[in-house]
Amino acid sequence: MSQVFDCTDSANLLSAARAARQAIGRGELVVVPTDTVYGVAADAFSPEAVQRLLDAKGRGRQSPPPVLIPNTDTLGALAAEVVEPVRLLAEAFWPGPLTIVLKAQPSLSWDLGETGGTVALRIPDQALALELLAETGPLAVSSANSTGDPAARNIAEAQRMLGESVAVYLDAGEVAGDGTASTIVDATRLTAEGGVLRVLRAGGVSREALAEAVPQATIED
Repeated sequence: MSQVFDCTDSANLLSAARAARQAIGRGELVVVPTDTVYGVAADAFSPEAVQRLLDAKGRGRQSPPPVLIPNTDTLGALAAEVVEPVRLLAEAFWPGPLTIVLKAQPSLSWDLGETGGTVALRIPDQALALELLAETGPLAVSSANSTGDPAARNIAEAQRMLGESVAVYLDAGEVAGDGTASTIVDATRLTAEGGVLRVLRAGGVSREALAEAVPQATIED
């Protein structure tokens, strides 16, 4: 049976964090709040856990989940190369609603699905999520909903769609934002001199803000 923790009550935070950390360690799923919507999280380095996440959402391996990370130091460990424009994007918009697709470090032993050798990375601007990430390390996280349904903005919506497929639900109340998803950009063609930044999905960071952060790059849709 799933455990639900009211994380708006500080008295529950320690037990909630412990339960979530243990569930992740067992390869189970945890629903966590982010700055955009609620997300369903799994150990990014456990292929079985990632597959469990995809199955819970009714999604195939052709739709690999992004990876949430606790800090920018982790960026260099997971990406094959971090050129200056990528660092500028991270400094400008992390933590926040920008997901950056980069070429993955080839030495990593993980299986997120059919990624084509890339990984989509983000640091969320949400204290509870960041605390969990600091304890667990990188987590594969996708919006907490069944594929085709609107993303959950509260725990009740997440439970209705994901049910017992999730071991632990961390309830931090209604998501503070308007439910706008993160902007996703393909940064695999950025170079030290500039290169091309492609917007894959419009979201919380505007095209104009991206152009201002990396004026040396060409922004494409």
